Amino acid sequence: MKIYAFVIMPNHLHLLWKMEELHKRGDVQRDFLKYTAQQIKYDLVKNHPLVLERFRVDAKDRRYQLWERNPLSIYCYSVAVTEQKLDYIHNNPLQERWQLASLPEAYLFSSAKFYIENTDDFGFLTHYRE
Repeated sequence: MKIYAFVIMPNHLHLLWKMEELHKRGDVQRDFLKYTAQQIKYDLVKNHPLVLERFRVDAKDRRYQLWERNPLSIYCYSVAVTEQKLDYIHNNPLQERWQLASLPEAYLFSSAKFYIENTDDFGFLTHYRE
């Protein structure tokens, strides 16, 4: 898996990624959602049990729902589409609704700094042109 870009927002996240060969999108997405949901749930049980109740659902196969059932997945079929998605992801925290930062690179939970200042604070990012 190559992670090209990301932003973690208060109630959602955006990822721009590329799967290495031999992996199916559905499998990778399922495993990512399952693993991260379990980790979030473990943290909420331990540190924020009252918050966990906000995610309770009346479903046959689960007690809590941390991710949407069918997350949006868009294929980036060209450099232009990839760059449009990259801009959207990095400018998401600046939207009037959120106002989480004044500049994309100032938002800590984003890959914007990687592209704007050539600084990889995370160690797992790959430039989309590589």
